[in-house]
Amino acid sequence: MRVIHALPLAFLLGACATSEPEPATVDPVATVKKQSPERIKSQPLKHLLGRNLKPIPDHELDVRTKCSFRDVAGGRGSMDLQVTKAEVKRFVAEVTIPKQGMCRFDMKNFVQTARLPNVVLTDAASGCVVRMWEQEKGVTIAFNACQSKCGGDAFSYLWPIMVDTRNGRCS
Repeated sequence: MRVIHALPLAFLLGACATSEPEPATVDPVATVKKQSPERIKSQPLKHLLGRNLKPIPDHELDVRTKCSFRDVAGGRGSMDLQVTKAEVKRFVAEVTIPKQGMCRFDMKNFVQTARLPNVVLTDAASGCVVRMWEQEKGVTIAFNACQSKCGGDAFSYLWPIMVDTRNGRCS
């Protein structure tokens, strides 16, 4: 009977036994002397080699349009916009996205916070930001953090509005 009681005691003592600590390993990377970092020289992309590209000059945005549009997914919208010498005089836009909702933007809710290089309108109450910039032969109007200006899930499907400055059409 004493052997039966001694067996659990042997297991408990075996569990408490400690082994010899392993010798510490030396990290060869950590022992290498730190050298001063080499300066990295930027390399132009291969398709830009030999081209004489200059930055797009900043100039004041001038655009005027009263347009409506439809997209291939069935969405439709309208916009009344007038920007003179990078100052927004008029801005009203409405975009309807099928099965998602409608977004409405009105200048009376916004304050112009920047003129160059992009025109920026900000609604302090909601955090909505509308940016406008010239791009090739058109003007782009983009929306950021404007969920409060949209009903339903429309903002998730809202794309920038493009205005063709040659004819005033928007898409």
